Amino acid sequence: MIVSAECRRLGVVLAPDGSTLEVEGVLNPGIARDRDGRLLMYPRMVAAGNVSRIGIARAPSEEPVEFDRLGVVLEPELEYERRPSSGGHGCEDARVTFIEALELYVMTYTAYGAQGARIALAISDDAYSWTRLGLIQFSDDSLNNCDNKDAAFFPAPVVSPSGVPSLALYHRPMLPASVNGQTPIPVILSIPPEDRECMCIAYVPLHPARRDFANLRFATESIKVLGVSPEWGYLKNGAGTPPVATPAGWLSFFHAVDAVDRGDGPGLYYRAGLVVHDMERPDKVLYRSASPLLGPLTIDERFGIVDDVVFPTGIDHLGENRYDVYYGAADAKIARLRVEVSFA
Repeated sequence: MIVSAECRRLGVVLAPDGSTLEVEGVLNPGIARDRDGRLLMYPRMVAAGNVSRIGIARAPSEEPVEFDRLGVVLEPELEYERRPSSGGHGCEDARVTFIEALELYVMTYTAYGAQGARIALAISDDAYSWTRLGLIQFSDDSLNNCDNKDAAFFPAPVVSPSGVPSLALYHRPMLPASVNGQTPIPVILSIPPEDRECMCIAYVPLHPARRDFANLRFATESIKVLGVSPEWGYLKNGAGTPPVATPAGWLSFFHAVDAVDRGDGPGLYYRAGLVVHDMERPDKVLYRSASPLLGPLTIDERFGIVDDVVFPTGIDHLGENRYDVYYGAADAKIARLRVEVSFA
């Protein structure tokens, strides 16, 4: 398979508004269309002390240059979203998928509480009011006892490796030596590449989820699908946007991380590319970008709360093979990328 993509930056669409809720940035948004087709954004809003909430904003037009804030949909309230010690906590990095088979919006987010980073779920009928379901529970208990993030549901049923009709779920189990969610670069480099953090897919059996949405929490058959690459993204990678259906397979934008010398030591350098999965068996990867499609280039992407970060989390299908990708820029602002994809 040959995949080519033309990318055009469309600039920042949301920046901190000066309020106390956003003093440490707005970033890494979920994206969805409501039942009337209006474009919604779910930004991570970071208050002082790295306390995160998930907000909601709406595009005032079909070609948005900014979004209108509507409020907050999730803030740290439950035990798994809060921790009493310093270092931050909250609800982070929402990804939103409308699952047609359930007629339901499903939000995955990182709940950062006393245990560390865990994957949490919320659901909605209208994309405005959200109800928590709780933390994902994996059949492999080792996954319940490690930090985990970068989760997003596929929008339609697939087949698990064992043949069970399921809803597929991206996730990224993290290494045990992390400090505030990051593993030191020397530690990562000491680990064999095959053991580094990377994109995984777990499977939620479809029929129990149809009977009771609470069963969306129970995931099975987790499998690694996108190991680190020596070409780029050698330290780690993980899911970015929820996948979208294309004639070639499930397409999504993922992030991958390398080390860069900043003079006073190595730092993390985030870039983004494309991955295409088989439509029926998404554990089969059909394509991954041989080189990044997006890397830190503009001032907004190079310098911010965390320098040199582009982090795609939201995607809006515009028709044919045209997409707007929404991404966190330097962990401080939200920017938009217009992408046209071709398959051969």
